Amino acid sequence: DFCLSRGLGDVYKRQLLKRATIIAPGDKNHLQTKDILVSKGKIEKIANNISAPKVKVIESDNLHVSIGWMDIGTHIGEPGLEHRETIDSAARAAAAGGYTDIAIMPIVYPVTHSKSEVSYIVNNQPNNGVRIHSIGAVSKDAKGEDLTEMIDMSKAGAIAFGDGLKSIKDSGMMMRALQYAKAVNKPIINYSIDKSLVHDGQMHEGDVSVSLGMQGIPSLAEHVAIQRDISLAEYTESELVLHCVSTEEGCDLIKKAIKDDINISATVSYVNLIHIDQDLKSFNSNLKVKPPVRSNRDRKALINSVRKGSIQTIVSNHVPLEEEQKKLEFSYAGFGATGLETCFAAVNTHLSEDIPLEQIISALTLGPRIQLKTDLPIIKSGEVACLTVFDPSISWTYESKTKKSISANNKYLSTSLTGKVLATIIGSKVNM
Repeated sequence: DFCLSRGLGDVYKRQLLKRATIIAPGDKNHLQTKDILVSKGKIEKIANNISAPKVKVIESDNLHVSIGWMDIGTHIGEPGLEHRETIDSAARAAAAGGYTDIAIMPIVYPVTHSKSEVSYIVNNQPNNGVRIHSIGAVSKDAKGEDLTEMIDMSKAGAIAFGDGLKSIKDSGMMMRALQYAKAVNKPIINYSIDKSLVHDGQMHEGDVSVSLGMQGIPSLAEHVAIQRDISLAEYTESELVLHCVSTEEGCDLIKKAIKDDINISATVSYVNLIHIDQDLKSFNSNLKVKPPVRSNRDRKALINSVRKGSIQTIVSNHVPLEEEQKKLEFSYAGFGATGLETCFAAVNTHLSEDIPLEQIISALTLGPRIQLKTDLPIIKSGEVACLTVFDPSISWTYESKTKKSISANNKYLSTSLTGKVLATIIGSKVNM
């Protein structure tokens, strides 16, 4: 078990999942309860009752399995800010949270804005099998001034392009970026917000910000930016992922754009599906995030968009920050929270009556892979294993002493959650 927890998988070369409900939309085994035998990194057999010697049995009262989960827009700290998160610590946190793949934002030091930085990420894969994908910056140093060599970065392995949680301000640059990305068949991922309308905003602009005496971030700032980006995507006929949408108005624009066959899609941060600005009355800095948690009306619109499929992906919006950035008065605290280890569990705990489990898993598996054009794993005999094994009924507590992320800026620390990841199997690498 010690070797398995480190992702080495040397002791047990075969794993047997007993009585697992398979979540695989479109597959004949979807929602069927089966045994699955994995041998030397490949799915050997799927059947009603499998017995095999010398296997590591994985079982639980309500065992479920799906293809491995994927996260878009994970932030790490390596290189330059390893005290926040390294590639290895992010990979351990990802595996603990059920992810087999994470696409990381370019906001490190130096910024991932050339083929050498992309190559550094692509060639420094962790030992536990979690696959790290690189998102290249659109602008040099993510300053929004000069375009990067996007074609070179694509050749080096960049999976998409974006400036992280820094919105691309200049419309001309955004248009050219969409055109270059189209030439290499990669999407632009943009956090759409008009910074000129934000100023020193600390939280959602509304009754709560007024009552707390805080500078607000208006919904209009997102609405205006999303409208611009949709128009540019339509004009260039390019692919755009609107990242971390947070407003009802944004949801309405996205729904209309999809109806009009414009090539856009969207993601939402799990925190915005669960929390609202009222939750900030206690000045919990771990809920000071980008985008800000907004009104309950916005939250309901986001949930409805996930349920109806106009928002295809739920993301962890993992932004690790050191304690010195968070243990401050709210107005001085940094924006961001970790999420790799708690995304699924928090959504399952708080939204199981609003979003069916099958749809939650789809937003963690199919949505991100379609948006990033990656190969889709299959749960089928003979296929390389890429599996997330979990029990949505298990209650557990996210604790400092057992967390895998280096940083601790997470609202759910010392909180009981329902829905536990039991293992990820990524080829021959098994994490439990």
